[in-house]
Amino acid sequence: MDASAESLILKGRHIALRPLRETDFEEWQKVRINNHEWLTKWEPLRSPGQKDPAKDKSTFEMRCRSRERERQLGTGWGFGVFVDENFVGEINLNNVIQGAFQSAHVGYWIAADQAGRGYIPESLVLLMQFAFEKVGLHRLQISIVPRNSASRRVVEKLNLRCEGLSEKYLEIAGVWEDHLRFAITAEEWIRRADELIESWIRS
Repeated sequence: MDASAESLILKGRHIALRPLRETDFEEWQKVRINNHEWLTKWEPLRSPGQKDPAKDKSTFEMRCRSRERERQLGTGWGFGVFVDENFVGEINLNNVIQGAFQSAHVGYWIAADQAGRGYIPESLVLLMQFAFEKVGLHRLQISIVPRNSASRRVVEKLNLRCEGLSEKYLEIAGVWEDHLRFAITAEEWIRRADELIESWIRS
């Protein structure tokens, strides 16, 4: 599979997914700064001394190069979410483990003024199709802080299976937070692919 940024464009009904490029900095920066409070309350704190890519172009460029290396190694795939060629958010396959595990974690975010329009559920269906049919993964997991109602609506719209609550699972905004774990396996994807694609992707 060609892992280059130019070759990875996933197209849905309303959105397109593609890896972010260094030339996306200004648009990405604008969205991140405008949505700082909306987003950072659900994200881990940066390590001491780590620069904010929304304020430092070289850090954003390094982030893009890091994502490119992950694609080349098969350890992660990051995508910007675009609506009418306008950047609105991100969705990522993180911590990809091959071998007997064949699993990955999914993370996503979207600008506040674009939330609730179905763009992230559509993006997630595209990402699942890519993960199961192109990458060959067996399981995807999405971990959500229980009170994050916007993120929970995404998995609820797609009727993804909840596996339970993990206490103090991830550090979010400086606090170890409980997370609900939602998952889908390749077997579930095979059973549900036609329904999900018809509902969210096919024009």
